[in-house]
Amino acid sequence: MGLKEDRKVFLVITLLIGVIILGTIGYMFLLRVSLIDALYMTVITISTVGYTEVGEMTPMAQLFSIIIIFLGLGTVGYGVTSAFGIFFEGSFREKWRKNKMKNRIDELKDHYILCGAGETGQSVIQYFLKSKVPFVVIEEREDRFEELEKRGIPAVQGDATQEDILRQAHIGRAKGFISSLPDDASNVFTVLTARQMNEKLYIVSRAIEGSTREKLKKAGANNTISPNEIGGTRMAAVMLRPTVISFLDIITRAGDVILDLEDVVIGKNSELAEKNLKEAKIPERTGLVVLAMRKKGQKNLLLNPSFEQKLEIGDAMVVLGKEEQVNYLRKLADDCGERDPIEEMEKNSHLER
Repeated sequence: MGLKEDRKVFLVITLLIGVIILGTIGYMFLLRVSLIDALYMTVITISTVGYTEVGEMTPMAQLFSIIIIFLGLGTVGYGVTSAFGIFFEGSFREKWRKNKMKNRIDELKDHYILCGAGETGQSVIQYFLKSKVPFVVIEEREDRFEELEKRGIPAVQGDATQEDILRQAHIGRAKGFISSLPDDASNVFTVLTARQMNEKLYIVSRAIEGSTREKLKKAGANNTISPNEIGGTRMAAVMLRPTVISFLDIITRAGDVILDLEDVVIGKNSELAEKNLKEAKIPERTGLVVLAMRKKGQKNLLLNPSFEQKLEIGDAMVVLGKEEQVNYLRKLADDCGERDPIEEMEKNSHLER
């Protein structure tokens, strides 16, 4: 029960005890009876059971009994209605909340599925929320699942290695799949199951041990990420080169200003199409820094592109700057800004390494 419900229960008990004390003292005084007889008289009066009175009922005692009856019935009535209200209102609210969450999940399409809401999973959730993409989380631990529900995050409670749980997350119409479970065996089995249920799914899996990467690839993962390896590499670099600050730390922070590392795609109606970087004058017009380019149809990034590099429809530029600057460049590039967050995280992890 919540604080409001606790206060209701406390109030009912206090009122009931108050009526009993008032009645006992009143009957002791009016009927000149013992404490036990007065308590007995109070109880039969409140409960209206109709037993024989323990003393002579004077007009004053009768009037007092009427008052005690009304007070007792009022208190008991309030207690019963409060109890029903706490029970049914809480149950109804819980059922309504669960149905609403289920309906949200049932409406998902071209969404992303995240298995595991641990520390790594929480980072994925924050990235998905920032990217404003549809997703659902599968989490087995009850405390984590309840926390996700409180935050309004679509979630399914259960074992991600089970097919029926994956079906509840609608894996058949999902776009991407991330397995971030706490051990490699679970990740391998989950990836294998997910790949069998959706052959077109783009799958990224967490790999704790380096030797697990090949197993995950054979199970059906498109790519693997090792948070331990990335973190260890960063720690070793900081230790061996203490005067060298991480590249991402430099480029993503400028004093108190947080900078974004984003990619912008040249659209078919862009005024930048068929121009080279020198003619496009992106730094002058937007204040952004062009760090790399990816030509259409190619996977490799061209770092530090020359001013003579031509911009063609479908080419992507990796730029650094503030959010409003990136949005302005997207307008110039006729880029709607929709991205695959899984590929974005994969790109960022490669840059970090």
